[in-house]
Amino acid sequence: MLARMHQHIVEELQQGARTDTVFVVTAVLFNLVVLGVNSAVAGEAASRGGDTAAQDVTLVIFMLMTVLVNSIAIIALNTGKQTRGKLLAGIMRMYTDEGIAAYYDASLLANYNRRYASFIGVILCLAATAVLVPLVIRFL
Repeated sequence: MLARMHQHIVEELQQGARTDTVFVVTAVLFNLVVLGVNSAVAGEAASRGGDTAAQDVTLVIFMLMTVLVNSIAIIALNTGKQTRGKLLAGIMRMYTDEGIAAYYDASLLANYNRRYASFIGVILCLAATAVLVPLVIRFL
């Protein structure tokens, strides 16, 4: 039974890692596409000078969607981080009970938390770039 439980936890960790990867890649690609689209729309609006209502509304919509998509990705990553922490804590208890905890360095838990913070930082930086650069192009 212990081996099945261990395998189940490992499978959950693998599934969580795949899910986290999907959210990170989706957020990064979305931010890069929105940066390009918004920059083009902002450039067009800035060069026209007059009737820019459609471009401005488009910019606002994409910026709102940027905030929404990135918020969802960050919430998902935080959920993945919490889930990974709980699963690894369970494995550590299992290893302790079996007397093999010395073979798994508990400091890895802190490393995983730093990795999640790094992913979230990259997403936030790209989101800010996708919002701020088009605003600069449009209004400066």
